Amino acid sequence: MENSIYQKELNTKNVLLFIIPTMIMIVIQSLFGMIDGVFISNYMGTDALSALTLISPYFNILTAIAAMFASGGSAVVMKKMGEGKELEARQDFTMLLIVNVIIGALLTIGGTAFVSQLSGAFGASAVVTTYCKNYLFTYIIFIVPALLFSNLQMYTIASGGTKLAMVSSIIGGVCNIVLDFVFIKICGFGMMGAALASGIGMTIPCIIIAIYLINKNRMLHFVFPRFRGRVLLKAVTNGASEFSSNLVSGIVILLFNHSMLKYAGESGVAASTIIFYIFGFMNAVYMGYMMGASPMFSYFYGEQNQDKMKRLKKISLGFIFTVSLITTAFSIFGSDLFVSIFADPDDIAYELAIHGNKLFSAALLLVGFNTLASSLFTALGNGFISAVISFSRTFIFLAGSIIILPLFLGIDGLWLSVPVAECIAIILSVFFVKKYQAKYRY
Repeated sequence: MENSIYQKELNTKNVLLFIIPTMIMIVIQSLFGMIDGVFISNYMGTDALSALTLISPYFNILTAIAAMFASGGSAVVMKKMGEGKELEARQDFTMLLIVNVIIGALLTIGGTAFVSQLSGAFGASAVVTTYCKNYLFTYIIFIVPALLFSNLQMYTIASGGTKLAMVSSIIGGVCNIVLDFVFIKICGFGMMGAALASGIGMTIPCIIIAIYLINKNRMLHFVFPRFRGRVLLKAVTNGASEFSSNLVSGIVILLFNHSMLKYAGESGVAASTIIFYIFGFMNAVYMGYMMGASPMFSYFYGEQNQDKMKRLKKISLGFIFTVSLITTAFSIFGSDLFVSIFADPDDIAYELAIHGNKLFSAALLLVGFNTLASSLFTALGNGFISAVISFSRTFIFLAGSIIILPLFLGIDGLWLSVPVAECIAIILSVFFVKKYQAKYRY
């Protein structure tokens, strides 16, 4: 504890030294996700890539549950650590992980029973539906590691193990890539091989981090749990924004893909998949920053250290402003290069993706600030306001844009739907940050 970020002088250098490994971790995870798409598109074609996009709402459900417990739970645990209630914090941390395992086991049983129905729910062609079924059938086996992955990473970062979280993630990602090549290219397992590679790539970091958290010298480590219903409820309600944003993003993707099928067919869905990969890669910088900063906000709030909260907010705003300019320029001017990784120039999806990405990238100017606002309130235990910001920007504003803008702008309206939604959301974010400034003294 004496050498942890929570006790050191809070300046830009120390904050970035603590957070950069987490940012690298999330960016690399996003890169590995892109590589999955590269293997699938290059060895199985755009139909397989479209299938991966169509079933992505199911992954959003898992991500929503994991994010809810990771963000909401870590805020509760780290606030208690800041208050000096260390044993309670460790009991709660262990209990919340056990809850994840139980939920994962139930979803595995349910998913296995209904995999055919889940695969055929999109009305796609027989070939695409088969791709969906093959991927889901295999991926379901790894639901428990999928839920634990984010949670174990979040708690490891919160306890100061940012480098371990990064290294374990890199190891898992490299295994994922190697196994993608082995299972897809060499063994010819197709989508089942891609899912198997992803599942193993998540399981390996879980094992590494679990071993790390057994050590009783860690700030957070496993202890005999004590079930506290109010803690579970607080974690769930506090992480409601992360749950809702990830859950509704699946619904929004379905809506987006439905509109894209109308305007550009399955090639349009493939193009949107490529753009989501690129955007996700750039957005990972902001997600990684807040994943590292959130436990700090929670700890300093529990410690009632307003001076450090103010400094952390100032550092965060300056960093996000700088990165927003860099990522936007990088995404726009690098569109040709990024898209060429996924599609050949003679593919219909190629030109669609290049044009769409240049419009879509405008969202990067604002997405970091909206992410900061939502994550800030989660870290401070105000899950309701966080949920209002998150749900508004990821569903109300975005779904409205997807429905309305194409009526006037056609397919360009779809590409502009995310930038417009983020632009409206920034007004809401600024309003709430200023409104609650006096209460939380950040």
